[in-house]
Amino acid sequence: MIALLAKMSIAEGKEAEFEKVMGELIDQVRANEQGNKLYTLVKNDSGYTVMEIYTSQEALAAHMQSEHFRAAGPKFAGLLAGRPELTQFEVVA
Repeated sequence: MIALLAKMSIAEGKEAEFEKVMGELIDQVRANEQGNKLYTLVKNDSGYTVMEIYTSQEALAAHMQSEHFRAAGPKFAGLLAGRPELTQFEVVA
């Protein structure tokens, strides 16, 4: 299995709008991607992170190319203060 952390920097004052758009994407991922086992948004004092787990590299690739993921991209315009910082892991236990 593959785990991914996507640390997101959000433009100042756009947090609520970001959470709404991200919530819509989360609903689509959970409803349509059998290869996804976890897709959730968390936050702390340093910002937002999307925690993701996929059954395989192929499932992750399918997520990145899914219609709902691609459609969400333009909705994040003006909400992000930079590109997401992605860190990939292999799940070991």
